[in-house]
Amino acid sequence: MSEETQKRILIEQRVTNEAKSMALAYICWFFLGGLGVHRMYLGRALSGLSILALQLLGWVFLINGSALGGFLLIFAWGWIIVDAFLIPGMVNDNKGEVRARLTAEAGL
Repeated sequence: MSEETQKRILIEQRVTNEAKSMALAYICWFFLGGLGVHRMYLGRALSGLSILALQLLGWVFLINGSALGGFLLIFAWGWIIVDAFLIPGMVNDNKGEVRARLTAEAGL
């Protein structure tokens, strides 16, 4: 086996170890999706914080009797539901980023 092949095998092992877990991403989505934790875990902190802000503002407006709160909450929960289908792509993007970083470090 060539040295390059050995490096590539090592890179794939490290990608498996270092990449984000799809199972953990779905657990975060299911239990903490309303707080945007699943997006923060997957390296998308700004959009995760946006979900959190939409939720907080939505509840504040709703408690104060504004219909805007309902619209904000509907938008936030729609986003969270769509994320259930986007999580596999986000995990694969993370794996690609880890693989690219490790490949560059190995000089391949």
